[in-house]
Amino acid sequence: MAEMLFRERGFAAVSIADIAGALDMSPANVFKHFRSKVALVDAIAGRHLDNAAERFVPLDQDIPAEEQLLRFVLRLLEGHLQDIQKSPYIFEMVVSTIEAKLEAGKRYRARIEEKLREIIRKGMTEGRYHCRDPERAAHTVADVLACVLHPILIVRDDKETLVRRAGEIVGFVDAALQNNAC
Repeated sequence: MAEMLFRERGFAAVSIADIAGALDMSPANVFKHFRSKVALVDAIAGRHLDNAAERFVPLDQDIPAEEQLLRFVLRLLEGHLQDIQKSPYIFEMVVSTIEAKLEAGKRYRARIEEKLREIIRKGMTEGRYHCRDPERAAHTVADVLACVLHPILIVRDDKETLVRRAGEIVGFVDAALQNNAC
């Protein structure tokens, strides 16, 4: 119900009392399950991000690590752009709760870093990447990729610009990983 109301009226315009009223219950009943509006948003975002599993399906293991990295980033970017287009209320929730550091966002970021570690380790096995600490490298790469993956940053540009930028950034990251810069 909360998700439906957010979609219809926007996140900021919907209160817990509105949600409770639509469910014919008291706000206390909603608070019994969600300690705050932010906790409710976290649950909705978590469900949405859990349904985005196709972004993390294994990549073709026969392609080199640098190509896997590019394909993974472009798959994430495409998914994020679709999210914004299909569900602008999710974008509004992200913007409205960005400082809350939602658990759903942390879990999604962890999944991204896990996939990046996998790709970096593949590159190390291939002899292309030279990292002392693949864990830290994955964290840093995720930070660098935020400019083409974070909803607040990608909403400002068109898809063509973002795809071009993603390719350039992946090229930069690939060069850094090859040159023991991690």
